[in-house]
Parts: sequence; C-alpha cells; structure tokens
Amino acid sequence: MKKLLTVTLLSCLAATAQANTMFESAEDAIQYRQASFQLIRFQIGNMGDMLKGKVPFDAEAFKQRAQNAAQLSKMPWEAFIEGSDKGSTDALPAIWSDRAEFDGKAKKFAEYAQALAVAAESGDKKIIASAFKDWAKGCKDCHQSFKD
Repeated sequence: MKKLLTVTLLSCLAATAQANTMFESAEDAIQYRQASFQLIRFQIGNMGDMLKGKVPFDAEAFKQRAQNAAQLSKMPWEAFIEGSDKGSTDALPAIWSDRAEFDGKAKKFAEYAQALAVAAESGDKKIIASAFKDWAKGCKDCHQSFKD
C-alpha cells in the first residue's frame, strides 16, 4: 500500500510539473487562452440566443452548453504566464500588476459557470436565466478591468 501511495504521489507531482511547463512559449500560452475563450464565447452565444428567444429553448442542449461552460471556464487562467503579456493579445498589463484581483475575478467567473450548470439541471428557464445573468456579469466584470 505504501508503495502504491508513493507511486501515485510521484505521478501526481510529475503531472503537475508537466502542467506548469506545458507552454513552449508565451505565444503558445496566448493561443491556448484565446482558444479557450473562443469556446466559451460559443457557449455563451448559444445559451444567450436560447434565453432571448432567437432560437428555440432546448433544455437538454442548454444543459450541455452549461456543462461545457463550467469546464471551459476553468481553463484559460493557467495560460496567463510570465511573458504572455506581450504579443498578439488584448490582455491588459493590469493582469500582471493586480494579479490578486484578476485571479479573484477568474475564480468567480468559474464559480458562476458551475452555478449555471447546476441551474441548467433544473430545466427551469427562470432559474437558468438568473444564473446565466450572473455568469455573463462575471465575464463583463473581468473584461472591463483586464481586456483591451
């Protein structure tokens, strides 16, 4: 058992080390986070269209989009690495100069996305709309402070 725990711990540490160095360059990190945000935008757009009546509301499709959003909303933040403030990016310098606030907004955004996924399980459009509004506000809050 002790050997199994040691192997498991070493595997976890190796995975963490790989995750911390997964970007070969700052440009790789920028592309990763931009791709993550693009996928998030697709989720927001489709769910927003359903809530606005631009497309028929489909509770199952909405639930899938909300689950996707919950996972995706955790992804881009790891790519705000040192040096990725330069290059093809709309990220403002405030991300690096006020990292605590940025990280707080990122965490809140992911929490809102998770709450939306939970709300979507209900199938109740009113509950879903309220959770979606919070998530969209979390998106806007971050953009106002940290995106050009």
